[in-house]
Amino acid sequence: MNVAMLNIGEKAYIKNVKYQDVLGKRLLALGCTKGTEICVKKISPFKDTIVINFRGFDLAIRIEDAKSIFVSK
Repeated sequence: MNVAMLNIGEKAYIKNVKYQDVLGKRLLALGCTKGTEICVKKISPFKDTIVINFRGFDLAIRIEDAKSIFVSK
């Protein structure tokens, strides 16, 4: 299961982040690490952007990038 599969208001815990580029390093620097609780706040009407909350702040990312953040409930 990945973050893009969650509905608004659902919470889950990060299992793995699969990135090999700058975005992956940035997410890790922000604290998007294994075991972190994550919550979906908003999903854009055209399903191209998602707003997630973890470690006390909101972050807007593309749905395609959210598919690389694997979670478990």
